[in-house]
Amino acid sequence: MEGLRRGVGSGSAMVLVVLLCFVLVMVPEVSATRFIVGGGSKGWTSNVNYTIWAQGKHFYNGDWLFFVYDRNQMNVLEVNQTDYVSCNADHPLHNWTTGAGRDVVPLNVTRHYYFISGNGFCYGGVKIAVKVENPPPPPSAAPLKSKSSALTPAYRSQFVLPAVFAIGAMWDALVRFC
Repeated sequence: MEGLRRGVGSGSAMVLVVLLCFVLVMVPEVSATRFIVGGGSKGWTSNVNYTIWAQGKHFYNGDWLFFVYDRNQMNVLEVNQTDYVSCNADHPLHNWTTGAGRDVVPLNVTRHYYFISGNGFCYGGVKIAVKVENPPPPPSAAPLKSKSSALTPAYRSQFVLPAVFAIGAMWDALVRFC
């Protein structure tokens, strides 16, 4: 009876391993970027033109802005466009200041974001506006030419044979350890 139970358990484990492998293969690559606002050596401070810093960058849904600043002087406030232009910190949409001087803001909605520092620092240029976009679609594969059909089995074997060997190795490992 114990042998029968062990067999049922190992079958379930094998199904789980196979499903896990399929999930890992099918999940698209996800990459997000953490931008240190102002660059690594500057951070969120006066005398940095954040408009120029943000110009050449693409901000995508899922990225983060990392604000590094002097916690005794600065803060990070998300405001609307009108308050951004006028440097009005009276009614922020969100106060991202945690008190440590190292605040992370997730850019998880496709829209314009406006950040300022209060206490008068916004008037000195401590403000940034970023536009968050959806990531571009992955590049599509080039179509195969019909004349190269004789080479197709060779290309296929580059993927099929390693997959067969990998499945065999997983099966062998599963049989040995279960």
